[in-house]
Amino acid sequence: MTDPIYLDYNATAPVRPAVAEAMVEALSLTGNPSSVHQWGRQAHRRLEDAREQVAALVGASPAMVVFTSGGTEANNLAIQGAGPSRILVSAVEHDSVLAVAENAETIPVDENGLVELDELKRLLEESDEPTLVCVMYANNETGVIQPVEEIVKIAHDHGALVHCDAVQASGKTEIYMRRVGVDLMSLSSHKLGGPQGVGALVVSDTVTISPMIRGGGQERGSRAGTENLPGIVGFGLAAEISMTASAEIANAQALRDDLESRLIEAAPDAVIYGNEVSRLPNTSCIAMPGIEAETQVMALDLAGVMVSAGSACSSGKVRASHVLTAMGADDDAAGSAIRVSFGWQSVAEDVDAFLSAWLDLYQRHRSSNNAQATAA
Repeated sequence: MTDPIYLDYNATAPVRPAVAEAMVEALSLTGNPSSVHQWGRQAHRRLEDAREQVAALVGASPAMVVFTSGGTEANNLAIQGAGPSRILVSAVEHDSVLAVAENAETIPVDENGLVELDELKRLLEESDEPTLVCVMYANNETGVIQPVEEIVKIAHDHGALVHCDAVQASGKTEIYMRRVGVDLMSLSSHKLGGPQGVGALVVSDTVTISPMIRGGGQERGSRAGTENLPGIVGFGLAAEISMTASAEIANAQALRDDLESRLIEAAPDAVIYGNEVSRLPNTSCIAMPGIEAETQVMALDLAGVMVSAGSACSSGKVRASHVLTAMGADDDAAGSAIRVSFGWQSVAEDVDAFLSAWLDLYQRHRSSNNAQATAA
């Protein structure tokens, strides 16, 4: 049996061997980073080394980094901790933003998934309330990169803060938080080849946040609880490796572009979302008209190829992707989209395997439709 093909890096990337080794070594450290004795100081030094590595990944200073349990907690801490009376969120945000900002007003996006800047201006001009604008750096389903610098300028001109979920973008495209002016930025380790269960909220030195988790002075009072030192050490090393991984990124883009060109040539009625604007180099969101995403995912899995659906399941029912719906896709089209995402272990043979399995399903579907049409 051949090894399965993994094309779901946007869900989680395989842990890099060097990261796993560093985490094992960190597990041997006994001291609590908050203890003042020599073992505690040794653990604290490793914690601060990782803080520097994560800060460097996004062009921030180490003092701005607050370690969390992952991107979801970072998003929650940004929105609840900033304490705005008014929240604006883009229509394509991750559920960990949409769910916590229940009373938020929605910023619409265009057919490419880009925030409508004029609408953002209009919404900001409607009120003088303290406002937080939440717009992700790059979308997790389509890979579409937002015009973050323009969004920040508009928001700051109206006295608003900006929170940017950069979970998918970090390590795949260059980010300079201070240059773009984002006030709060969420990160996650396991998208970079680091461990699951650790992330960070990077907070501008001009912003004060209130902690959600209280009871200790860890993370400069922003997040109580003994830090997950092995996870944080792994996160730091994954961040450092990602900063020198330009060859991996170029390879991922070459594979993604090859897949899309060959797929469209063989299946002209397929739809690739967001391909007319700037996207993450590793991500492709593809709709096969007439076949539900879950059917595609299962068929590909049986063929040994692992991808994600562009729609989500809730209580056993298929729910069309809110991202694609916001971009103007109807429910049928949004429900037939899958996400293919490449990463540091991806090779050309992965593209061949995906196309073979996907086109086999596509041709069987077309043959079935033609047979039904002939019978009618």
